[in-house]
Parts: sequence; structure tokens; C-alpha cells
Amino acid sequence: MSEFWGYLKMPVLASSAFAFVASSLLYFKQNELIYPRNIPVGSRTEAGVPKPGQFRIEDYEDLRIPTPDGESLAAYFIRPSNRARAINTTVLMFHGNAGNIGHRLPIARMVEQHVDCSVLMLEYRGYGLSTGTPDENGLNIDAQTGLDWIRNNEETRNNSIIIYGQSIGGAVAISLVKRNQGTGDIVGLILENTFLSLKKMIPAAFPPARYLAPLCHQLWDSEVALPHISDIPILFISGLKDEIVPPSHMKQLYEICRANTKIWKAMPDGHHNDTVGEKDYFKHIQDFILKQVMHRR
Repeated sequence: MSEFWGYLKMPVLASSAFAFVASSLLYFKQNELIYPRNIPVGSRTEAGVPKPGQFRIEDYEDLRIPTPDGESLAAYFIRPSNRARAINTTVLMFHGNAGNIGHRLPIARMVEQHVDCSVLMLEYRGYGLSTGTPDENGLNIDAQTGLDWIRNNEETRNNSIIIYGQSIGGAVAISLVKRNQGTGDIVGLILENTFLSLKKMIPAAFPPARYLAPLCHQLWDSEVALPHISDIPILFISGLKDEIVPPSHMKQLYEICRANTKIWKAMPDGHHNDTVGEKDYFKHIQDFILKQVMHRR
């Protein structure tokens, strides 16, 4: 699996970029800092978006999904490779703030193979081959667009849905689930290495700019949104050596969570971008998803 994990570490520098910018840029250039979609170099070009076939994923669709406000979102829909064992479940994946969906294909492949489910990898606006410019409102529209595609697609419309978010993707996932709980089709939420809010990330990532946190207009206030989720089981996966998002953020999110079922899994040697490579990471995801799907039945 070494060829897979090498790909996953590509966005490390981009994830760290937020920590080393001049504080004077915080207000006027914060979208460029928070959403470094051009890193690694070439991430927004056809050649810079890895294809599923490069990771021996054969049964998939390369999609362009329209949003209600006129953007076009690139996405990969990956079908279960073992149809005999396939379960009627789709995982909707939201990635971190750098790179593109192609860089996360190793994760999607592992999830598909461990759970025998389908996976929809959605590319935010302004990332990869998607059109537009990213901001909090736009990403929320994108997330809803991806969920609605699963609900309306003939292959997946009756499936159980798991929402899975890493880093800023966790904030996207929390916001989406808060707005859609109670519909019955979302049966689980998986959060990895995400934060309380962007305003609280500023002092941790760049202490000299801590007094400028009120200028941050991209909020992603997960500590406010998360307690409103009550009927969706949540799995928290935390890399305890995360050098970008303080692990205390994940722990506090777990503590304020009011979901009827919440599960904590700590990865002792997990850093921000390599927690997925820790022992039992995918087993925790497999166990969580299968339990929720069986419960729904």
C-alpha cells in the first residue's frame, strides 16, 4: 500500500500554509489562505487530477454535477468492486482544504473495499476541475448538491448514506448533516481531524495573528452546529500528533456532541495528513458503517 500513502501526503505543505502567512493578509486574502486549491502545483489541471484507473479502480463514473447557482462540480462515483457482497450504502466524501479529489482516491478505494459500498467523491467549487470560487456559502451549496445527487440517482436513491469529512471537510459535513437530519437516509457521520471553528484555528495555527481572529469572515463554526445533531451516530477519529489542528479541538467536539451514539477513536501516532495510514483506521470505519446499516434494517 506504500504507493497509496505517498499520494496522500502531497497536500501537507498546503495544509500548513495557513500557519505561516502574514497576519496583514488575513482579512483581504483569507479565502486564498483557507482554500489553497492550487497547491500542489497543477492541482487545477486535467493532468493534475489523478484518475481512478491509476489506483486500479475500474467501475466508476467521472461526473460533472450542476449546482443550483450555476457551477459545475467534478466528482467521482465509485461502485462496489465486489457486487456479490455489496450493501445498499453510499459514502459521501468531503476532503481537506488543499489538493483535489484525485489525491484522495486511495482513501475511497480502501473504504469501498472494506465496506463494499459505493463512494461519491465530490470536488468543491474552485477545486480540481470544478468551476467557481470557494467560500463557506458556496461549499455548503456544493455539499447539498452532492447529497441531492445521491438521493436522486437511480442507483443510490434508496441507499443508506454516510457523510465523511476530513479537516475542513469535517466542518462541511457537520453543516450538511445539521441541515438534513431527520430525513432517515443519513445513517452516520464520520469526522477526522477537524476543528471547533476557523476563528479558534487562527491562534493555534498562527499565534501572532490571534488578535485578528474577529476579522475572519469564513466561520465554519462547528462547535455551534454540532450540538444540534442528535439522531445521527457520529464517529470521531483523531490523530493525536496532528500538527495543524490541535487534537484538543476534536476532543472538545466529542465532548459537546449530543448525538445519541458517539464513538471516539484516537490514533496515537496520527498526524494531520497521515492518520488514514494508522493501524485499524479503516477497520474503525468499517465497523461503524456496518453497524449503522444493520441497525437501519
